[in-house]
Amino acid sequence: SVSFVHIDMMDNEFVPNKTIGVESVKELPEGVSYEFHWMVKNPERWIEKVGGKHLHLVHVETINKKSWEELKRICARVGCRLGIVLNPETEVEKIEGYVKDVSRVLVMAVHPGFYGQKYMPEVEEKIRKLRDKFPWLEIEVDGGVNPETAGRACRAGANVLAAASAVYSAKNPHEAIEKIRVACGE
Repeated sequence: SVSFVHIDMMDNEFVPNKTIGVESVKELPEGVSYEFHWMVKNPERWIEKVGGKHLHLVHVETINKKSWEELKRICARVGCRLGIVLNPETEVEKIEGYVKDVSRVLVMAVHPGFYGQKYMPEVEEKIRKLRDKFPWLEIEVDGGVNPETAGRACRAGANVLAAASAVYSAKNPHEAIEKIRVACGE
């Protein structure tokens, strides 16, 4: 089993792709823990529409201090939590003004926007740097996660994984999840 369902939300502006609309979120089953990965411009507009007691992960590349304060106000009002996302080329220092407000940082191991890309091993140095600098954080890796790359990411310091293609394209999704867990020493 999994601890949460990771849902990619894309607007065809921040990334050149689009996924389900916010109206579809209302149709998701209740009683499941969701995290929404917002690959959108102006995430505050979108998150307010979804609300809920979910984890909302926003790209540091799409926010500034003013929009971050607005996101914090929205989450205080609707009861959600915030996390920060770093693209492969974004430096760890870019999140320093935001990290005190989050419990999770998601490191993209691919360029965002398309499924089935190859894991970029160079992000492992970023994961190690995050783990050293912010030992209390949950560090999630998204993109190209499979049993082999999961082990590498976990050894670098990741403790949360989003594994879409490896699970959804597997003949036996439960077995794929178990292999990823074993690769991370669970």
